Amino acid sequence: MYGSWVLLLILFLSSLPVIAVYVWYRIAKYPFTLIQFLFALLAGAAGFFPALILQDLLNFSFAERGRMEMFYHVFVRIAFTEEFSRLLMLFIFFWISNRLASGENPLSFNVLKKATATGLVAGLGFALLESAVYASADTSVLILRAVTAAPLHAACGSRIGAAAVLLRTNPFQAFLRILTATAIHGIYNFMVIIPGFPSVMAILIALSAFASSVLVIRGSWTETQEDTPNP
Repeated sequence: MYGSWVLLLILFLSSLPVIAVYVWYRIAKYPFTLIQFLFALLAGAAGFFPALILQDLLNFSFAERGRMEMFYHVFVRIAFTEEFSRLLMLFIFFWISNRLASGENPLSFNVLKKATATGLVAGLGFALLESAVYASADTSVLILRAVTAAPLHAACGSRIGAAAVLLRTNPFQAFLRILTATAIHGIYNFMVIIPGFPSVMAILIALSAFASSVLVIRGSWTETQEDTPNP
């Protein structure tokens, strides 16, 4: 019974950022309907499953345990697989939803800002499912994940969202965004697993990365509205 209450609590706490972002999008009048928002969440949550498969396939042991094994585990097996899975799901999501079928240039500012905002929502969907799974297995991660999981995955998701629409037209820019998301994710993981490392550092990494994504999205729509001529 105690475990059920913990699971409900983590789901509630993980849902708060989702609700806050939806309210923010609606108040700011960003072009997101409730259906689009929910499907973006679903696409992000779906990325959790290929990540699990990849992490199992890449579960190698090193002959000598040390920094190389830790780097591989943190940055490759965890961070990269989750960002790659998120990229795959978002790429499929954009293709199915025909977001790029309107004839707009995939490099245009309008498409990139939508992809960035969509990726942020998808990151929240991934965090919602991941937090529920982890918290049900280990209640000790409840508080830390409640504070950091959602902003971390949202921040990484916003960068992966932009990468998903740049893959075909500008793979170099897509690679840079994937690399940035993986680095942020890996540094966060590194700070979480190192014994004795202050948890506040992981929180700062997650919140600062999320804040930068929020500023990019807000600035994008503000700039677009200012550049749009009045009728």
